Amino acid sequence: MRTMRNDLLEPASAAAPSVTTPGLGAVGQEAVGRADGGAGNVAAVYNRAGDGYTAYADGDPERLFAFEGAHAYADRRLWVLLESKLIALQAQGQTSLSLLDAGCGPGAWLRRLVIRARQLGFTRIAARGFDVAAGQVQAARRLSRELGAQSGVEMRFEVADLSRPLPEADASVDIALCLYSVLSHLPTAELPRIAKELSRVTRGWFVTTVRVVGGPPTVFVDSMENAAYFHHDHSSDQCEVQLRNGRFFVMNFHLFEPAELQACFGAHFTVEDLRGLDLFHSRFSRDSRWNPPDLTADAGFLGDLEWLEEAYARRAGFMERATHLLLVGRARG
Repeated sequence: MRTMRNDLLEPASAAAPSVTTPGLGAVGQEAVGRADGGAGNVAAVYNRAGDGYTAYADGDPERLFAFEGAHAYADRRLWVLLESKLIALQAQGQTSLSLLDAGCGPGAWLRRLVIRARQLGFTRIAARGFDVAAGQVQAARRLSRELGAQSGVEMRFEVADLSRPLPEADASVDIALCLYSVLSHLPTAELPRIAKELSRVTRGWFVTTVRVVGGPPTVFVDSMENAAYFHHDHSSDQCEVQLRNGRFFVMNFHLFEPAELQACFGAHFTVEDLRGLDLFHSRFSRDSRWNPPDLTADAGFLGDLEWLEEAYARRAGFMERATHLLLVGRARG
């Protein structure tokens, strides 16, 4: 069980934010999703996040490869991995490509993959993304309109729920994604069936990232600095968040252990890699709450952090404290 008041993380001179009693929205404030943690509740929270979520999660949507969002280090490492899979497919002589992003949000990862695939010479690219939040799907369609109009490119974004069967044919997807907390919002009882369904449609690789049981906290749609109150009960997978702007919401949110993720997807994929992602970079970032403002992140310092990441990313006791867990699965047969 984890509870945080943000005034405890700030200098004493800062104005203390209001604190809402767990489970109760303050009078006159927007309250979302107190009833249950289902897909409709998750959709409502992300719909209300609007374009602000795009900036928080991915940085400037016009600078896709700058990797300057909230998860910049993890994004860069994830992109190196995904680009290597595109290059591997190209090296096999493949000229067509099928992509799927389950829980696509505003579509940044599909756009990155499609842009790079075109640069590598793929002549036919079919990419489908879906999300429970209609607002995020609308953003993905808008931001992908020009790219989707390119010759040989088909991009579709739809409102759909990962708990339902996928329309893709068996072994039809080259790269399937399910990134950044999507699986954490689903009931754990449904995960084995979802893993099996994702393996059914995948002929290449499945890549997922999830939040880990000992990692730093998150409030999903905004940075932690904008949280006035946060309470996560791991035993019930319920998280309550009060943002400074008055929004209050409750969401299903499950924190994974490495062995749990391995067991779930290892039953259907050959697991190529399972590692912690971002054990040190976020913790040693320039943040005046715990690091001096004159801290310099020179090449030597960043090199040391990179060495630490590689040295400890797969070690038991450290993986559980990463910001994310990364699993890469290869289709069997």
